[in-house]
Amino acid sequence: MDVRSELTKAKLFQNLELLANQIVEGFISGIHKSPFHGFSAEFAEHKIYNPGQSTKHIDWKLFARTDRLYTKRFEDETNLRCHMILDNSASMYYPEVKDYSLDHLNKIGFGVLSIAALMQVLKKQRDAVGLSIYSDTYDFYAAEKNSERHFQMLYSKLNEVALHKTNTGETKTYTFLHQIAEKIHRRSLIFLFTDMLQTETEEAKLFEALRHLKYNKHAVVLFHLLDQEHEIDFDFDNAPKRFVDVETGEKIDLYASSIKKAYSEKVLQYQKELKLKCAQYQIKYVEVDIRANFSQVLNSFMIERQKFA
Repeated sequence: MDVRSELTKAKLFQNLELLANQIVEGFISGIHKSPFHGFSAEFAEHKIYNPGQSTKHIDWKLFARTDRLYTKRFEDETNLRCHMILDNSASMYYPEVKDYSLDHLNKIGFGVLSIAALMQVLKKQRDAVGLSIYSDTYDFYAAEKNSERHFQMLYSKLNEVALHKTNTGETKTYTFLHQIAEKIHRRSLIFLFTDMLQTETEEAKLFEALRHLKYNKHAVVLFHLLDQEHEIDFDFDNAPKRFVDVETGEKIDLYASSIKKAYSEKVLQYQKELKLKCAQYQIKYVEVDIRANFSQVLNSFMIERQKFA
């Protein structure tokens, strides 16, 4: 990676917490476009009122402004335990990026910022957050806590991941998902950020590992990070190209147009099977294009959090 790329990346991620806050504020300012219309910037201090609950803590002033019922939250309230899982394997560093910005990220950069943004929301809500990061090894684990010191430690680790590429070999995702599942004992909301790339022979083991994450009645959301243009549509110009497996180093030279149809059919079949397995195991599957914004991640979080509370 060239010097210019390193400089733009360092500039973008120099204050991860501030950047995450900007993403959340941008989401809130455009929230009228989402299913949470009327869910104002005060959402971090309120919960949606459910019929049958006591009306003692309803915020009537907020009701007058939004025409929706919310109950006030309290300083010592911690309703949620959330564990973030980040795939830091070699394939997550695709595509190569020269000028980093919020609109121009690779998969690992998108994953890091997504987690940082979710942490910002959870921090305001005084919820407990844990983090696991894996590559070809189980690189990092932190149990769920909600202290300021803990959040700063997690931001520091995510910043380290964003700025320094890990030289990894072949990653067996299912191995680490089993290990993570064994560590999370108390019921939690689990978010997995990964591109789900592995060999065909590993698919059954991967699905079994996803099933293991549901142990102890956890709620699991799989954010499938993809570069839609290249990894799904296979949209390359019709010139001879060399494709390299970033984990094994295996190379193949060909014209993209010659395999585009077969490739697309194979990828779509894999996605269909993945979605079916997730539905079977009651795992929320969310396909995320890293060239889009973060609203899909944050919207999915808000929906799952309300269901989990």
